[in-house]
Amino acid sequence: MSDEKVRLSKLMAERGICSRREADEYIARGLVLVDGIKIDQLGTKVDPKVKITLESQALKQQKRLVTIILNKPVGWVSAQPEPPYQPAVKLITPENQFGDSKQRLRPEHFEGLAVAGRLDIDSQGLLLFTQDGRIAKKIIGEETKLEKEYLVRVQGSLPDDKLKLLNHGLSLDGKALKPAKVDWLNKDQLRFILREGKKRQIRRMCELVGLKVTGLKRVRIGKLTLGKLPEGQWRFLEDDEALD
Repeated sequence: MSDEKVRLSKLMAERGICSRREADEYIARGLVLVDGIKIDQLGTKVDPKVKITLESQALKQQKRLVTIILNKPVGWVSAQPEPPYQPAVKLITPENQFGDSKQRLRPEHFEGLAVAGRLDIDSQGLLLFTQDGRIAKKIIGEETKLEKEYLVRVQGSLPDDKLKLLNHGLSLDGKALKPAKVDWLNKDQLRFILREGKKRQIRRMCELVGLKVTGLKRVRIGKLTLGKLPEGQWRFLEDDEALD
């Protein structure tokens, strides 16, 4: 029995070639080849085993897509906030750029720029904004395997059996959480390493074992670390940096 055909844009996203939105754009512009044949009709369905390639114009466009790393302070909202709160994207200004990168901020860098993996208003640390759907999928896609590392200050006692629960055994919203890696860094600070990102997950996990979170900072996504990036400043993801 032959494989059922699927939408070309969906297949491109599943293979990590680009996002579905970007796929539709490339298809409409005639920049996608399927088994060497140009496809320019939106909604086209193909065999899931086909070879998909992008024309050089699309590849060049992908290379121009930027990803921005921000050290978000407490009090800033990752996405669109309600007044009087401010969106963290407003911290991305020429004055706040960190380091000596030759690449400078331009208006076109904000086109399609979106948060990939939010931090709540009470949390700080590594926050990514990207124009690249491939990077966004690596971070927030359902099948993501990227680790996210957090330093978490807490109040309360945590016996060994409750620490084991933080590592594996808790449920949120009626669904069991994936195994985590949680250990003590010092008497009031835990390190959490997660492979998923439910809303306010760490705070809710801590509440379930009787802890109160007093500070939360994300310091790593995959291989990318916050490093020496000062709070409130940002930099571009460099070409030789990778998340995985």
